[in-house]
Amino acid sequence: MTHVPPPDAEDRRAIAPVICYPTDTLPKPDLAAYKQRRTGARKTSETRVLPREAASFRVPAGGFFRISSVEGPQVGDLNLWNAADPSERFYSGKTRALHGTHLSTGDRLWSSFPHLRPMATVTTDTLDWYGIDEHGGSVHDVIGTRCDPYTHHLLSGHDYHHCCHSNLTRALGAATGAPLAEIEHQVHDVLNVFMCTGFTRDTGRYFMKASPVRPGDYIEFFAEIDLLGALSACPGGDCSAEHSSDAAACYPLLVEVFACDDPWIPPAPSGYDRSHGA
Repeated sequence: MTHVPPPDAEDRRAIAPVICYPTDTLPKPDLAAYKQRRTGARKTSETRVLPREAASFRVPAGGFFRISSVEGPQVGDLNLWNAADPSERFYSGKTRALHGTHLSTGDRLWSSFPHLRPMATVTTDTLDWYGIDEHGGSVHDVIGTRCDPYTHHLLSGHDYHHCCHSNLTRALGAATGAPLAEIEHQVHDVLNVFMCTGFTRDTGRYFMKASPVRPGDYIEFFAEIDLLGALSACPGGDCSAEHSSDAAACYPLLVEVFACDDPWIPPAPSGYDRSHGA
């Protein structure tokens, strides 16, 4: 601190916070209807995501996908795109503004402007018991951006090619057949699946700690639209020590896709007229 607090400093600090985006009018997902729909879904594919690698998968609108821990505690970085138009992609910042820093059952993953519609809804989360711990940590965050080779090089001076950003870039390239230089910009901020994170109370810095995930835990989503997804098994393993290196013990993740024959009408994009007052 370099400045003397004013006489009314404590009064200023004591002002009550106001929620930026009240969600009382936000349409609520019908979890009972999703549960009923899930009973008629059939498994159509599974993808094993290798440690320190990423893989892509596709989910039809009206279907489900499940991300599971299968061998050991491991976190994953998730990207989602509209399968027909990758310019519509998961918007972690707006999702955070609407639902909070960490997601669980009933929360939705919203898409980028100008669409701003639900892409997926969390229908089951076996780690929903964790809540918020004494350090302010919780699971499945939308605050971390993804480990990347640019920040790694900035801080260490070294190149590392298995950061989640690079893994996701390779997975998207393999899924689309496009050169990496052309599609890297489509890789975006993630849902950090199974990752336990928060902000330190003294400095407000982003922290991570050992994930509580264990083999058999999973998080499942309903696909509101046709999805192309990519998941990276983070080089940080359970993120108890570090990421962006080969030091941590890492394990695979499993993605299972379930389709449903019942018809589904995807949610419409935002009704805003896009005139922007011009």
